[in-house]
Amino acid sequence: MEFSVVAAAREDGSPVEEPLRVGVIADLLGYREVWAGEGPTWDSFVLAGAIGRATGRVALTAGPVPVSVRDAYTLARGAASVAAVTGRTVGVALGTSSRRVVEGVHGRPRTCPAAVLEETAAAVRGLLHAAPGGPVVPGSPFRRRLAPPGGPLTVAAFGDRAIAAAATHADRMLLDVVSPGQVRELRAKLDAAAAEAGRTPPSLAAWLPAAVDPEPESLAQVLGSIAGYLTVPGYSDVFTAAGFGEAVRLAADGADRDTRWCARCPRRPPRRSVWSAASTPYAPASRRTPRPGSTRSRWCRRRPPTRRGSAP
Repeated sequence: MEFSVVAAAREDGSPVEEPLRVGVIADLLGYREVWAGEGPTWDSFVLAGAIGRATGRVALTAGPVPVSVRDAYTLARGAASVAAVTGRTVGVALGTSSRRVVEGVHGRPRTCPAAVLEETAAAVRGLLHAAPGGPVVPGSPFRRRLAPPGGPLTVAAFGDRAIAAAATHADRMLLDVVSPGQVRELRAKLDAAAAEAGRTPPSLAAWLPAAVDPEPESLAQVLGSIAGYLTVPGYSDVFTAAGFGEAVRLAADGADRDTRWCARCPRRPPRRSVWSAASTPYAPASRRTPRPGSTRSRWCRRRPPTRRGSAP
């Protein structure tokens, strides 16, 4: 099992440079990979490049990037560009995002997202491994000049068609905010889809909010960061199945964010709270990818350890 760190902007009053600090701390603590999340604030490739230039050794993954707003070549070129300026291996994560983001922020139609995901994943997989000297895309007069970025292709999946796309084209499949029981169910679907495609099952990764010895601010941040998922189709069913039907109903009725997360907050939260799901490459359980807790937590007030030398 491996642990990595997500560096993504929280769309609230937190400092915009916070993901950069998270990436630097992850590198200081010896994590092997940092995910540069895409969102309304940061472009994931720019964020990945900035983290790579500010750190000593972490591998980078950009995304998940909504496939409805970027073409396959743009995604592969972004990864190769970040790898060229940082000297790191760089992977790409793809997802379908939501109508609120694709149409509401980017002004692009979110039509047949599962089909677009499958098509994009197939194209990106080929482009990520293309050697310099060949055409940038088939039939183009322009030649490829950058080396392959060397990182994995990840597909964020939840529905059956997205899982099939991950099983057919991806090196790993990403789950976001899931319970251990849901991980087992989705892992079984991934294994079945990979067997049908004649491939070894991709490894499984999970983005999970985590807080060690959380203070009230830490718990509030964790719960608030996932409150927006309560109204997203598919996730609302997941939260209801996990026992948070009241919060889902409040969100559907238009409750504000604070009311939503209060409905999910236990009356007496444990002093040690870690959201976890597990996976291992090609087997039962692979990566835990915690989202950072509040910078006001007891852990974050400790002085970071001295930087260790770069790994070979």
